[in-house]
Amino acid sequence: MKLLENEIAPLGMGCWPIGGPFFRGDQPLGYANAEDGESLRTIHAALDAGITLFDTAAVYGAGHAEPLLGKALKDRPDALVISKIGMGFDEETKQVLDDETAPELVLPAIERCLKRLQRDHVDVMLLHLNALPVETAQPIFEEMDKARRAGKIRAFGWSTDYPANTEALAGREGFIGIEHAMNVFADVPTIQATVARNDLIAFIRSPLAMGILTGKFGHDTKMADDDIRSTDATWRDGFEGGRVTPKYLDQLVAVRELLTSGGRSPAQGALCWLLAKSDRNIPLPGARTVAQMRDNAAALDHGKLPAAVMDEIENLLQREPEGAPRER
Repeated sequence: MKLLENEIAPLGMGCWPIGGPFFRGDQPLGYANAEDGESLRTIHAALDAGITLFDTAAVYGAGHAEPLLGKALKDRPDALVISKIGMGFDEETKQVLDDETAPELVLPAIERCLKRLQRDHVDVMLLHLNALPVETAQPIFEEMDKARRAGKIRAFGWSTDYPANTEALAGREGFIGIEHAMNVFADVPTIQATVARNDLIAFIRSPLAMGILTGKFGHDTKMADDDIRSTDATWRDGFEGGRVTPKYLDQLVAVRELLTSGGRSPAQGALCWLLAKSDRNIPLPGARTVAQMRDNAAALDHGKLPAAVMDEIENLLQREPEGAPRER
């Protein structure tokens, strides 16, 4: 598959974890234990492994992730950057503020992204507001198209789990894909079918279920208080009270042997599951350390999970019917 006329590996690096702490009031929205030096080394490890697609957002770290990424990619014009706008924030206090939905705020937000990233363009700019009504989103995308025609961005899309949102924008020139949640625990055939029907790209967020599918968490693992996984949120059910929801640990036990077939790690198996689901899928696993990045990138050495293994995983999980997307 070609992305913006550049051949890329069907895997990227998610940069939410390297942004570090940021908050809405007292609620943490970032990942704990980020360290800038290790974050830079992690980005370089991705490049060394042939990963050239990086997914970030203006709001990650309340403006902290983008400058880190820009510093690491300063001498790599071949690297591709996805970023997102739509959430207001204060860089000094690390507080997320109101959503920014007024059309006149779009171009200034893009300019700020470019400044933080030290780039003259962003390859793909996404609207970061998952459940925004289409009628409110349309003027935002009109402004994004102005930025595209001015060379500030090369293409745009929406970070959304709603098929109707995708359908409404799919025909617009410059709209190349959506970023939606999907992983072994949460198959989403409806949004995947919408992507395929409209000849779009699916950038996959949460491909490792916020770390659960790495296999490193147990029943006694407790997330740090300043980690987003320590708080309960309506848009995810992977963690309760800072611990992994038991049903997901049980499901991982059930399919772990299948995921690790062929010498894969659990994370690699989970990424290979997504690659087997569709050639349109580009998983964007987050990474905070060099070791995590190298493990993720090595999934490409193994390739897609075989069809027989995919069928066995489906039989073992006995999924509940696909529900409506959670707002995020």
